[in-house]
Amino acid sequence: MNESEFLAGYDPRAFQPMAVTADVVALTIRDGRLHVLLVRRGEPPYRGAWALPGGFVRDDDLQEAAARELAEETNLFPHDLDRVHLEQLGTYGKPGRDPRMRVVTVAYLAFAPWLPDPKAGSDADAALWTPLTATRELAFDHAKILDDGLERARSKLEYTPLATSFVGEEFTISELRAVYEVVWGEPLHAGNFHRKVLSVPGFVESTGMTTERGGPRGGPRARLYRKGDAKRLHPALLRPSREDEIRN
Repeated sequence: MNESEFLAGYDPRAFQPMAVTADVVALTIRDGRLHVLLVRRGEPPYRGAWALPGGFVRDDDLQEAAARELAEETNLFPHDLDRVHLEQLGTYGKPGRDPRMRVVTVAYLAFAPWLPDPKAGSDADAALWTPLTATRELAFDHAKILDDGLERARSKLEYTPLATSFVGEEFTISELRAVYEVVWGEPLHAGNFHRKVLSVPGFVESTGMTTERGGPRGGPRARLYRKGDAKRLHPALLRPSREDEIRN
């Protein structure tokens, strides 16, 4: 049976129009604070409203579409994308989420220690890095997608050594703790964090060296560490709030 016989009796007008988009929750740390990339829409619907970067999927696969949208808004070159942690976050297809037609979006999380200053893409008239503490009201269901992306990023730090990408090749435990505090959005007890990090096999390894100077109060010089070979953290470094949930 040929293709025309398979399609016999098929009338595309009988089906609701539908499209697929790829949206990106892009997170980075700037000036000691967690930032998200937002764009101001230059076209309807929601013209003038802030939203996550994204767009319709063209003749590329989903992850390629997400990488393309991220590159368009951040001046990233293809080789720069190798430094970005990019993973699929979830699928959002609630009817009415887009007033144009039935639109299903596949959202991605992009998380990197450094991303350049953004530039507005073809369908946006502005783009900026916004601190998570100052996010604006977002178009579509992007507030929900952003919340999910933030939770995913926080969870990644619990179960993977991703935080070591946000410090230098050699770092102190205090510098690593600062990354966790920024992403988790809560202070951590220095001694407890230090103990937990060193108790996870393969998370970090000592360089045998120390910092050139002591602490700000004249304390001893801090030991320097480098990233270990662990791909997953076991036991996990749970957030204090998550530890309380499990305990209760």
